[in-house]
Amino acid sequence: MNDSHHLSSQFDEDLNRLRSAVLQMGGLVETQIAAAIEAYSSGEVSSVKYIVETDRKVNDLEIAIDDDCAHLIAKRQPTASDLRLVFGITKMVTDLERAGDEAKKIAKGVRRIYEAGQMPSQYGIGVRHIAEAALAMLHQALDGFARLDPQQAEQVIRADANVDTEFKSIVRQLITHMMEDPRTITTSIDIIWIARAVERIGDHAKNIAEHVVFIVEGRDIRHPPKEAKA
Repeated sequence: MNDSHHLSSQFDEDLNRLRSAVLQMGGLVETQIAAAIEAYSSGEVSSVKYIVETDRKVNDLEIAIDDDCAHLIAKRQPTASDLRLVFGITKMVTDLERAGDEAKKIAKGVRRIYEAGQMPSQYGIGVRHIAEAALAMLHQALDGFARLDPQQAEQVIRADANVDTEFKSIVRQLITHMMEDPRTITTSIDIIWIARAVERIGDHAKNIAEHVVFIVEGRDIRHPPKEAKA
């Protein structure tokens, strides 16, 4: 009985360490995105180096967490909700790593724009607003994971539609700019790629939120059936 209790306690510690590592990785990705947003607004392209260096740490954490998950499954053979947690984590770290990659794309796009002597603010496009919304989604999704709160996760999922709508609006505005003044084409394309990266960060935050719902409730809501409303 004591051995069983000891093993159970050790298993709980292993799971808690995994969750902490995911939140540490998420915190790094959040700082990457925040730095990229700030660089877009301020032109501080020196932060690109920091974002790239942070990306290496994020990649290392992804590998370490995946390795820990594999060892935990082999050693502890978790079942039910514990198994959902481990599988959910393996999927979440993939989305976090990809969100970090998108932050790196934003930073490199910002560097190209400023090195060409352009200012994104001249275009009057709401990239910062959509980026802050996507960052808030990611933060809320991670908080939902920390609390294992499916209701909070579902708020993130609903918020993704607004980010998608704003992204489409930005693209329309930039196409208009390019049609009216061909000299803006190069910078407009860079801003579109930046906005696209932001939109993808929102998608990854939504995915993480969906994993939270799966972990807590066992419901896979990634591809809901299209049912006619009564």
